[in-house]
Amino acid sequence: MQKNFTLYSLKKRILAVLLVISFIFCSLIVRLFVIQIVNGENLQRKATDQWTRDLAIVAPRGTIYDRTGSTLAVSYTTYNIYVRAREVSDISQTAFLLAKILNISFQEVYNKIYNNKNVSEVLIKMQVEGDIAEEIYNQNLNGVYLSENSNRYYTYGNLLTQILGFTSIDNVGQTGVEAFYNNFLKGIDGCSYVQSDLQGKEIGGSLRYYISAEKGNDLTLTVDTKIQIIVEQVLEQIILEQKAKTVTGIVLNPKTSEILALSTKPSFDLNDVPRDDLEKLFEQSKVKPVTDVYEPGSTFKILTLAAALEEGVVSLNDRFYCPGYRIVDGVKIKCWKTIGHGSQTLTEAFSNSCNCCFMDLALRLGVDKFYEYMEKFGLGNKTGVDISGEQSGLLMAKNSVKNVDLARMGFGHAIALTPIQLITAVSTIINGGNYNSPHILGYVSNTNGENLKSFIGYNKENIVSQDTSEIINQLLEFAENKTGKYTFIEGYNVGGKTGTAQKYKETGGIDQGKYISSFIGTYPADDPQYLVFIMVDEPSAGAYYGSIVAAPYGKIIFEKMFEYLGEVKQDESVKIEYIYMPNLIGLSLTDASIILKDIGLYYELDGEGAFVVNQLPPEGSEIAKGSTIVLIT
Repeated sequence: MQKNFTLYSLKKRILAVLLVISFIFCSLIVRLFVIQIVNGENLQRKATDQWTRDLAIVAPRGTIYDRTGSTLAVSYTTYNIYVRAREVSDISQTAFLLAKILNISFQEVYNKIYNNKNVSEVLIKMQVEGDIAEEIYNQNLNGVYLSENSNRYYTYGNLLTQILGFTSIDNVGQTGVEAFYNNFLKGIDGCSYVQSDLQGKEIGGSLRYYISAEKGNDLTLTVDTKIQIIVEQVLEQIILEQKAKTVTGIVLNPKTSEILALSTKPSFDLNDVPRDDLEKLFEQSKVKPVTDVYEPGSTFKILTLAAALEEGVVSLNDRFYCPGYRIVDGVKIKCWKTIGHGSQTLTEAFSNSCNCCFMDLALRLGVDKFYEYMEKFGLGNKTGVDISGEQSGLLMAKNSVKNVDLARMGFGHAIALTPIQLITAVSTIINGGNYNSPHILGYVSNTNGENLKSFIGYNKENIVSQDTSEIINQLLEFAENKTGKYTFIEGYNVGGKTGTAQKYKETGGIDQGKYISSFIGTYPADDPQYLVFIMVDEPSAGAYYGSIVAAPYGKIIFEKMFEYLGEVKQDESVKIEYIYMPNLIGLSLTDASIILKDIGLYYELDGEGAFVVNQLPPEGSEIAKGSTIVLIT
């Protein structure tokens, strides 16, 4: 039967066809939009990966300078050796030559090439020096490629080990400044591309693409290399002479809290990092003044006295009587001088480092005020120093502190802090009362020399008054110049305080025979510009008192610094008198003390006996008048 098509039905069919065509066309447009616009970049990248082979060009790290512009760490070009196995014509010969030149195992190289034919390229060795890389290049080995890398060279080797730190073989900062400021020091890696066929083989005569690497930013540190050299030489001397486990030295500008020198010995050469001895690497990489806490002993008395002066619970007119102990909460707490210091002024008590006096000051302050000032001085909190791994120290919970605990805290026991916390607090006290975070970074600059960043830390003002600061500085000066002004270092106005503290076992309790000796020195004493800190961990040459083990080396650091800085004596007329140590062995403690007083020597006691059984230094030793010696009873 014949069907009749009307004009209307024909139009409907044409419209339907047009709609289908339009839908297909729109779908194609949308699909094209998605491919070219939405996924275009990703697909282009995939396509590039398929028809090119690339090798990374590692960016050189930024240069590190000291405050005087001396170069401390610099990057230089090395090379990574790669093999594209599919392009190697003779695996055995290629492996043999590479193994011979690179001084590595033939079998290792052979296996890498033979077993990686389906891989774009395989790494044979990283950080190859330029002369060796040139030798490989001259062999014209098919499938062997070199790409630029960057290695680190430290100008002074075994200097600034903990401050600078080191990088991994991948050029990433691992410790020290290299790690802390890694994001500034690292650059932007580049790349070289070559066109390849479906099998990954290079297409001869094809285009090559090269994207250069961008060098990282430079750092200028607050460190003065010459002062650092002085400190490290003296620390090596202490290790040798005092047979210490470790020894730490810091030089700080108390006005700005800039760290001018910082080191812990023993250490290692940054150009020869002991990666095969992880225990040594970990221990000697640590910035111990920042990461390790200790019981400070008598150097802490500076903080107790500053708080007491600021609160008005003591004045220079006060007197203290020391019978050799105090009984607090029924507990007998001894002074280091068990026979007692007798009646003394505040100035004398500070110079004598009398524990009884500082127990009294802590008790006068009370727990609340004592803790208020410890918080102001930054104890129990991090200082904000730009060094990784900083610890916040250990303070007893305030609500659990009894008077007996407070008394011990007054002379630096029953409290643990880091050396950087201690010297930051002391710096605050002696600079007029302004707290500034200690720091290593001076500023960051780009390759054009433009400054990008300076250190920003914690800043608090008026922690103590100018009057308190001046009194503390006067007492520090008197404590180290017992025989007259400018006599600690002939003609120079140096102040200081020593400390001696027992060590504790990890399981608790005193570790018998193990001590930490320390010294804090200031110059000039009336308006300090330099603060020197020495800490000797477990001296074992016979003495352990800070006045014997640490202070003499602080004196050496100051003397060498004065020579470098061109400091002029403040009193040319001062001449230190030297005397010979008498024989005191066998004498009663009373008779020995009378002799020492007559010849102008001070002493510290080791033991509680009534007679001298040994002495340091021995008979006949030449020592400066006003020095402190040790009587063993």
